[in-house]
Amino acid sequence: MTTLHPRGVNHLALSTTDMKQQLLFWCDVVGLPLKALYWMHGVEGAYHGFVEMSGDSYIAFVQHPDNVDDVEFGVSHSDGPGGDVRGGALQHIALHVDTFDEVLEMRDRLRSRGVQVFGPIDHGFCKSIYFDGPEGLNLEVACGSDIDERAWIDPEVTALCGISSDDLAAMKRPAAFERPAEPVAQPTEAHPASVRAQRDPERAALAASLPDEFIWENMSEPDPPVRVG
Repeated sequence: MTTLHPRGVNHLALSTTDMKQQLLFWCDVVGLPLKALYWMHGVEGAYHGFVEMSGDSYIAFVQHPDNVDDVEFGVSHSDGPGGDVRGGALQHIALHVDTFDEVLEMRDRLRSRGVQVFGPIDHGFCKSIYFDGPEGLNLEVACGSDIDERAWIDPEVTALCGISSDDLAAMKRPAAFERPAEPVAQPTEAHPASVRAQRDPERAALAASLPDEFIWENMSEPDPPVRVG
């Protein structure tokens, strides 16, 4: 039985106060084609934009009318790809290319658009360059895959994280899952890791109480804004 797990990132959604600036940067500077730009489903006054990295992987942007443009390093943003930042916040984004030559090609493309690039750096299992994006984004382009966990899981750091040998074994070989014949019931309690549920347990309980069928029938918006053909 093949272990089911996510095979990649479908889309990584970033907050913005300037959709046009972000799209100009990602399309012209980074070279990703614009694939979608529309009113965000179910969010009054918000725009949603998508640029394509591959046929099944996108960078997305959300311009909400209440978004703010304050950049507070160490809180909302990391001051560089190794800087401190509030837990759960975006630290940096590393974009994948297949070869080191393509890393260097991206370096030259970025510099040709007036973007300063730091690197390349050899990290062992990947080789990277670093650069700044709009609104305080920390960005990286890297090549490398098939990390050998025997060489790259440091026992000292593992111990400092409080990870036991049993924890580590389970992390390295996640348990398989066999889907039962009937859908799994919604848990009656929120997962302890959900900060949102801890902040507003009544709202979380209400959202969890809605049947899947109700959500599918009443919240889906499959029709594109422009008729094609």
